Amino acid sequence: MSVQAAKHARQLLLKEYRGVLSTHSKAMPGFPFGSAVPYCLSEEGWPLILISRIAQHTQNLQADPRCSLLVAERGAEDVQATGRLTMLAEAVPLTDEAAVEAAAERYYRYFPESRDYHRVHDFDFWVLQPVRWRYIGGFGAIHWLEQVALANPFARAGGGEGEMLDHMNQDHSAAIAHYAQVAGLPPDPTARMVGIDSEGFHLSIGQSIHWLVFPDSCTSPGTVRQALVAMARR
Repeated sequence: MSVQAAKHARQLLLKEYRGVLSTHSKAMPGFPFGSAVPYCLSEEGWPLILISRIAQHTQNLQADPRCSLLVAERGAEDVQATGRLTMLAEAVPLTDEAAVEAAAERYYRYFPESRDYHRVHDFDFWVLQPVRWRYIGGFGAIHWLEQVALANPFARAGGGEGEMLDHMNQDHSAAIAHYAQVAGLPPDPTARMVGIDSEGFHLSIGQSIHWLVFPDSCTSPGTVRQALVAMARR
């Protein structure tokens, strides 16, 4: 049961791209402080965020890195009957130049508008390193989980994600449109594939991010190609 719960929790983390970051208030000690933040997942499968140095939550994290991220299914009519995930974590700022460059390349694909305010304002990348997870899949489906995140084999240097994305976006826009149509997503000629992991891929459509699952888990660029071809033939 915990294996399935971990899989469902991870899929919820992949499907969503924004959550509520709760930090320990520096101005009001003892009180939690919640902020809405967008995120994408790092190479390790951990939430990657870009936050301003002057923001209250950043000052809170600098004083105490312990935090949580609450992610829930978007558009749910009954939030008590749908999935939600609370990730207890420690926030770590990225300072190594190579790590920052890799994070920026990844984050900008998901949130291209962030490129401008990252350059103009004092924003930094932080990664939320998981400590424990609390997943609720609906009424009575409640789990404490030790392991949910899954490292992305294609996101690391030389893993092939960038090349696969470039190939799909430059040469297979019709296939991308077909994936969106089959998934019931709104048609948009500017839709782009912005991320690939072992279990699925992310499409950027308008201002929204959508994650579509592969028929089977993929362990190499070759198996990703096979999965995408099979989905294009649906």
